[in-house]
Amino acid sequence: MSETFEMVAKTLYGLEEILAGELLALGANDLEIGRRMVSFTGDKEVLYKANFHCRTALRILKPIYHFKAKDADTVYKEVMKVEWEKYLPLDKTFAIDSVIYSEDFNHSKFVAYRTKDAIVDYFIEKFKKRPSVRVNKPDLYINIHISHSDCTLSIDSSGESLHKRGYRVDQIEAPLNEVLAAGMIMKTGWKGESNFVDPMCGSGTLLIEAAMIALNIAPGIHRKEFAFQKWVDYDEELFDRIYNDESQEREFSFRCYGSDISQTAIDIALENIRSAGLMKYIDLKVKPFQQYTEAPQPGILVMNPPYGERISSRDLLGLYNMIGERLKHVFMGYKAWILSYKDECFDKIGLRPSEKMKLMNGSLECEYRCYELFEGTNKEFKMALGEEGGERPQFQRAGDREERRSFSRSGFKADRPERRFAAAHSEDEDERLAAAPARKKFLGDDVVRKPIKPKGDRPVKMRYRDEDSDRNKSFEKKSFEKKGFGDHKKKDFGERKFEVKRLPKKHFDKGEDDDLGD
Repeated sequence: MSETFEMVAKTLYGLEEILAGELLALGANDLEIGRRMVSFTGDKEVLYKANFHCRTALRILKPIYHFKAKDADTVYKEVMKVEWEKYLPLDKTFAIDSVIYSEDFNHSKFVAYRTKDAIVDYFIEKFKKRPSVRVNKPDLYINIHISHSDCTLSIDSSGESLHKRGYRVDQIEAPLNEVLAAGMIMKTGWKGESNFVDPMCGSGTLLIEAAMIALNIAPGIHRKEFAFQKWVDYDEELFDRIYNDESQEREFSFRCYGSDISQTAIDIALENIRSAGLMKYIDLKVKPFQQYTEAPQPGILVMNPPYGERISSRDLLGLYNMIGERLKHVFMGYKAWILSYKDECFDKIGLRPSEKMKLMNGSLECEYRCYELFEGTNKEFKMALGEEGGERPQFQRAGDREERRSFSRSGFKADRPERRFAAAHSEDEDERLAAAPARKKFLGDDVVRKPIKPKGDRPVKMRYRDEDSDRNKSFEKKSFEKKGFGDHKKKDFGERKFEVKRLPKKHFDKGEDDDLGD
């Protein structure tokens, strides 16, 4: 049986539960949700699959040593205790990435320097030689994360952030992060059961991610390399088998339709789509949204219109007013999902959203809203949905509420995202986030974690434990199972039974993540 070990998958804020579902579907165990991360256990195959298949992961880290320290000298002594020849041959290069959230350490670069010194001195003392440091594309990426006095040394199995899929040839100003685009689509529950429309497609990120989801093509298929391919214990035969396995790919009988007002944007989108090998599934045209007079049926619409921040608009509120007017008159039977930044923009749409959730687009705290578009009054629509004795109309093929909240294959149901956001993100925290230094990085965020307990097994020893954990007992409980979660009750489904405890906001870090960039 393969050796199992702990891992940490980083993601964007708001996509944690989607990522947890992806990991469980790949065979991960002991899932624990934190802020912008999910920890789990698995073997080498799970690590390779997590890098290759996870659409909402930014990077996968493998912790190798935990210790406590309150000064850089202690860090140096503890790092010297690791048997570094297991991970780093003398003829290979390495780089250190430090992530600090502690009052005892006020300079992350100094911690990185002391960690580097410890590794170099370890080799000199033991072998009279030393490996070289290389900032760009080293053979081994080493991460040290410090939360208060808890320190974790990890090796990074991804290298470049996993949002860099490898298909992007060019981009317009302010392109959508690929991980965010995939997460937005997965939040809707759409898997290719209808047409997909993005009427402000820019460089085509949403269209490409949608087509890859519909066809179930792995997001890592176009990447040139992953960091684990340079590890000492890299299993080339195992990864080749994962890379060449097309058994999970499926047919897509509908189309993805994209348009934009800019010819330049459409030209760039065309190159990116061609690079991704998806020309057969995506239609593009230069067309302002106000010129839409019909929509392919059945369908779903997902769009990321300008916010007036990175991309300016001469009449921003007028733009959103026009969006609402076109949605009401052209896209009947659709569910329209819109990501935007300002409440006044949403107000101009003039429609009542059926769902709202918070997502981060770069450094902007945005809202993602769903509008169910139907003819007649709201009362008539509810009656048609069966809330007053009727049946769901046929146009709901784009994915009903239960389907939309399910994870691929695992069938999980998440609880309401706005409640999760409120619990983890207070107004106090908003102010601190705004004042925080830009682009500060966090590995696992300052989180108290409780292990998920498989049925019949003894509890797993706690990891990444925070010193304040004993004083915080009122945790919001969630359940994980092979077929679902979100009803706050433990469920028995045979061999696997999981429980996740989400943590109060005081245990979350207030920093920004370096992987939020485009």
